Amino acid sequence: MENANTKPVHTVKIGAIKAAVWENQTEHGTRHSVTLSRLYKEGEEWKQSTSFHRDDLLVVAKVADIAHDWICANQS
Repeated sequence: MENANTKPVHTVKIGAIKAAVWENQTEHGTRHSVTLSRLYKEGEEWKQSTSFHRDDLLVVAKVADIAHDWICANQS
């Protein structure tokens, strides 16, 4: 999954909410995983959190839905 040397194969961003789709090669073929985050600015620095506010939750559901659609359309 996510580490300093890899990049997501796809990202979905709506407002401050982002889904990153990761591709993992396994003995059973390609598998995908998704990380969800909320972007925010602290001073001049952009940061990420995996904690969401009440008003974020519908957007989290939407980006997860779009990420799911992308994975289904791009499975080998």
